[in-house]
Amino acid sequence: MSVKEKIKIDFSTKKQTVNNNEIVLYNDDVNTFDYVIDTLVDVCEHTSEQAEQCAILVHYKGKCVVKTGSLRDLKPKCSLLLSAGLSAEIV
Repeated sequence: MSVKEKIKIDFSTKKQTVNNNEIVLYNDDVNTFDYVIDTLVDVCEHTSEQAEQCAILVHYKGKCVVKTGSLRDLKPKCSLLLSAGLSAEIV
C-alpha cells in the first residue's frame, strides 16, 4: 500500500507591488569619498557603512544602485543628489 498525498497549490493572482525603479550613482573625478558618503546618508537615508560601500563600488565599478523604490519616491531623492553635484539617474 502506498500513501498518496494531495498537494494544494495556491495560484492566487493577487497583485504584488514591485519597486523596479532604481537610482544609479555614477563615478566622477570631482567629489570626495567623504562628500559622497555624507550625501548618501542625508539623501538616501543610508547608514554610514552602506554609504561607504556604495562609494567604494562607484569608485571601482563606475556605478552603483543606491536606492530602489517607486518612481514617485525616487524622483525627489535623485534631484537632491543631482543638486548636490553627484551624477545619478533613475533607471
